[in-house]
Amino acid sequence: MTKRMKVSLILGGLLGIVCIIGASVRSGGEASVTFLFALWYNRVLMGLVIGAAWKNIGLAKALARGGFFGLLVSFAFYSATSFGDPVSFLAGVVYGVIMEFVAYKLVTEKNLAA
Repeated sequence: MTKRMKVSLILGGLLGIVCIIGASVRSGGEASVTFLFALWYNRVLMGLVIGAAWKNIGLAKALARGGFFGLLVSFAFYSATSFGDPVSFLAGVVYGVIMEFVAYKLVTEKNLAA
């Protein structure tokens, strides 16, 4: 497992926890455990997809790629909820950018400099 993959999966898990907290607050504590787990798992899968991105590219393109993968992966969850949680969908795009940024700074940027 590459360092990029490890970083992205850990970020996916951590950002998934942030999503769980946000969804719980938005629902007034009424969100089901199944819904919250699916939301967390979606973020971990996003980390997997972003961690698997193979090509070292510039930061701007990397951030666009993170946003695209965030959109793509989040859409799976969004559509599975009958398009009922647009906040989580949009947050997924932002989280994709965050994951890509951190992975770029911690891994890719160092590889490019070497």
